[in-house]
Amino acid sequence: MMNVLIVGANGQIGQHLVDELKDEGKHTPIAFVRKEEQVEKFKEKGVEARLGDLEGTVAEIKESMHDVDAVVFAAGSGGSTGDDKTLLIDLDGAVKVIEATKASGIERFVMVSAFGAADRDRWSEELKPYYVAKHFADMWLMDSSLNYTIVRPGMLENKESIGKVLIKDAITDTEVFSVPRIDVAKVIVSALDNEKAYHKSFDLVTGDDTINEALNKL
Repeated sequence: MMNVLIVGANGQIGQHLVDELKDEGKHTPIAFVRKEEQVEKFKEKGVEARLGDLEGTVAEIKESMHDVDAVVFAAGSGGSTGDDKTLLIDLDGAVKVIEATKASGIERFVMVSAFGAADRDRWSEELKPYYVAKHFADMWLMDSSLNYTIVRPGMLENKESIGKVLIKDAITDTEVFSVPRIDVAKVIVSALDNEKAYHKSFDLVTGDDTINEALNKL
């Protein structure tokens, strides 16, 4: 059993991930959040929560990593903020969490990135700063010594779980470019200790394979 620190646990994917880990019972979720009322919200659900700030120092972030076996970065600046927050959270925040993870002696790291972030030719012009942040945070992770998995989900939907996915290094040959947020969380849960997902990065959309079938094809 691993203690899994979820950075961005109060986000939509993060909340699904906490619930999925809690329901599965195989690993223990620990929420990393930035507001005291969020800490209390998770405590009411029976989930340990730790206060942290991605704009703080690496040392401060590291303080939240005691007794942690794996880290999931599911945080984001959100669509209502400017490019400055995208730089500070999606890029520098992610890099600081990577550095704090390494400094803590933790090996397993799962990153929630963005569909097509690995390929500059696939970036939309209006979201280019966001893709730049995701691209270089992913590169920093891949160049680290950590045992990483990078999940690049397509258009995120608030739908019920479909439970069937398409996972590939780069997805361009499909008519479906979306995926329910809950299925992203389910993929992360399954990928945490699936050796096929170690040191891999991939696009993720709804498809025809079960999650385990898709991961085992990596």
